[in-house]
Amino acid sequence: MTDDPRRPSLIDLFREEARTQARVLNDGLLALDRAPRDAAALEACMRAAHSLKGAARIVGVQVGVELAHAMEDCFVAAQEGRALLDAAWIDELLRGVDIVARIGNDEDESARDAVGACVAALQGRMASVLPHGAAMLRDSTPPATAAVAEPSAIAPGANADLDPDTAFNDLARALRAEGTRAIPTPQPDPDAVFDLLADALRAEAAPSNATPTPTQNDNAALAPAQKQHDPLAAPSTSNSTAIPPTTEPGRMLRVRADNLDRLLSLSGESLVESRWLKPFAQSMLRVKRVQRDGTRALDQLHETLADLKLDPRAHAALEEVRRLTAEAQHLLAERLADLESFDRRSTHLSQQLYDAALQCRMRPFGDGTSGLARMVRDVARSLGKKVRWQLVGESTQVDRDILDLLEAPLGHVLRNALDHGIEAPAVRLARGKPEEGTLTLDARHTAGALLITVSDDGAGIDLDVLRASIVRKKLASEETVARLTEAELLEFLLLPGFSLREQVTEVSGRGVGLDAVHDIVKRVRGSVRITHEPGLGTRVQLQLPLTLSVIRSLLIEVAGEPYAVPLAHVNRTLHVDRTQIEWLEGHQHIAFSGRRIGVVTAHQILDAAPPADESRTVSMIVIGDGSQTYGVVVDRFLGERMLVVQPLDPRLGKIRNVTAGALMENGDPVLIADVDDWLRSVERLVAGGDLKHTQHGVARAAQRATRRVLVVDDSLTVRELERKLLATRGYDVTIAVDGMDGWNAVRGEHFDLVITDIDMPRMDGIELVTLIKRDPQLQSLPVMIVSYKDREEDRRAGLNAGADYYLAKGSFHDEALLDAVRDLIGEAYG
Repeated sequence: MTDDPRRPSLIDLFREEARTQARVLNDGLLALDRAPRDAAALEACMRAAHSLKGAARIVGVQVGVELAHAMEDCFVAAQEGRALLDAAWIDELLRGVDIVARIGNDEDESARDAVGACVAALQGRMASVLPHGAAMLRDSTPPATAAVAEPSAIAPGANADLDPDTAFNDLARALRAEGTRAIPTPQPDPDAVFDLLADALRAEAAPSNATPTPTQNDNAALAPAQKQHDPLAAPSTSNSTAIPPTTEPGRMLRVRADNLDRLLSLSGESLVESRWLKPFAQSMLRVKRVQRDGTRALDQLHETLADLKLDPRAHAALEEVRRLTAEAQHLLAERLADLESFDRRSTHLSQQLYDAALQCRMRPFGDGTSGLARMVRDVARSLGKKVRWQLVGESTQVDRDILDLLEAPLGHVLRNALDHGIEAPAVRLARGKPEEGTLTLDARHTAGALLITVSDDGAGIDLDVLRASIVRKKLASEETVARLTEAELLEFLLLPGFSLREQVTEVSGRGVGLDAVHDIVKRVRGSVRITHEPGLGTRVQLQLPLTLSVIRSLLIEVAGEPYAVPLAHVNRTLHVDRTQIEWLEGHQHIAFSGRRIGVVTAHQILDAAPPADESRTVSMIVIGDGSQTYGVVVDRFLGERMLVVQPLDPRLGKIRNVTAGALMENGDPVLIADVDDWLRSVERLVAGGDLKHTQHGVARAAQRATRRVLVVDDSLTVRELERKLLATRGYDVTIAVDGMDGWNAVRGEHFDLVITDIDMPRMDGIELVTLIKRDPQLQSLPVMIVSYKDREEDRRAGLNAGADYYLAKGSFHDEALLDAVRDLIGEAYG
């Protein structure tokens, strides 16, 4: 056996083989569930089980041999028409497929018992439908078990000590016995075939620098075998036709993921750098114009001095300067033409290189969704519903990192559609629909993005039930809910913990489905949109970037600094006359697409110096969606750019309002905006009443001589109550929507007091207090906890973390909070 550490062990190869065959079995069984007599699906399943049995026997995984053999018996019986694989039988076989993926793991000791139960169930079904089934099953015990000592989930030492020569000789003997037993047709000389197989596999086990060369003997041994039927193939019928030999498959290499990521990053940088040539060529055109002007000036000087009697040497020098200038002008024109040609070739080649590198990272959409069809079938059966599954765009190419993140959120969306959307068969029939519902998953490229749509033909969303649920959960008042548009109502489905189910089931009801989808999609700079038609169905659309390494962005300037805003998050760019900005109820608004949206300056979001420009119009980008749509005023637009995303140093932690960095064509750094953080910052400014008019350079609120209080709470109601209570007493109040938001705020601004809740997403109050008290620069900052948790142990936990005051919301009233604030920091003006 080779000592090359790079060669994967046989047991690792078996695990990969088991996963591959499990996918084939899963797809084939789902096809048989729809069409039990599908000959192609039966053939594929039989071959997959047979291949799995042979691979398990090689590495000594006896339980794998037993399971695969039992499954193979079922498929052969169905092929021969002796059994019909109904839904219950398919359930047992799918259970076996689940076990297949586990039997190659040393640590999975439960596989042996699971295999035994599954094999017994399959044999029981065979015995119930076949005459003398039990005897037949006893006679079909897998041969060559003597080659495997002491059956176990994995033979001890198989991973380290298995000798290829011994293993392949065992394989040859086992396959000879299997071929002799299973196929009573004339066979080729098995010694020649299996000796050739053993030689080839020994060559594969040799060091990589050893290149085997086929010999005449090898070719001679292979020739008669090619004229015979494959001893491992199923018997062919009399009218079968010969299958022409396929072309040799493309050569496959194993590449480390980080090397592939580095290749894509470098190719992306190459693409961005190549685009530096165009502006450089344009600058050289300006040099050419300056040179042309200089030549004209020399010509005018020559004409002026023509009437004067110059020293011959001076005249000769002037003529030489004119000649050299003309020559330089000619050379510059030639070099500019060469530069423009090089620019075109370089940009084209860099784009091709980037596309090729990106293609290495791309995988078919179907690769990441192979388990969804099975999940849909299982959930539908558990709910007693009939569902037809449709996958459109299976070959659509998707970035590997995005594809790896998709299966979980898509599973949430599909389960919601099955539980909440598609009706029970009896209900569908009563509504004039076919009893079988349709659930479709569609993936396609559109407008430079990946668009994934999950749609069903179910009942749609009952908006009255949704309104009642919003009010019941105290997320908004009845009056507010009554005024909300349909799109604004549907946004509540994306909130953490929100569910239309009052009772929790195994399928739904915990409110983590669409919230988890929204969180993952936002993490990759995507968006989620929900639409529905009453009685006709619901559609959930996920819009995602094609890749995470390069983004199309809009460059803006704020306080003299460039920022990049991902174009996927920019709804519109506007030039707005200042007179169109109205000040209503303390907030700025403009009319946009038939409704009013709030206006805020990017300087406030980024804590930058206020703009000094008082021009008649302002530049504005529109971000957000639904009720969270805002116009953000910037100094100016710098154009659209393709940027290679450079992650920030993790030691910096999460920087508020910034997600990553990049380099522009001239090498200058630019920060990429975190638009979700921008929206949270705007919400905080709106809640705190800190919005400033775009026409006035009012001093920052931080410069007022008042005590500053940071209120950290994920409940909008509690935040607003505490803000108004403190603001009416003169305190300068800033809002944070969770612990992470609060931690970013205290590190970036000065506060005299922090008031925080305990239970919050991303970072809870106890962790926030602990971080503040551990920071040398912040440990003197007073912190008050205001929480619904009123048990003594909760109070001790908060105080032990470093809180200076603990107030229970259960006994909360205005004066109690104000008294505690005054005890800690005094009156508002100090």
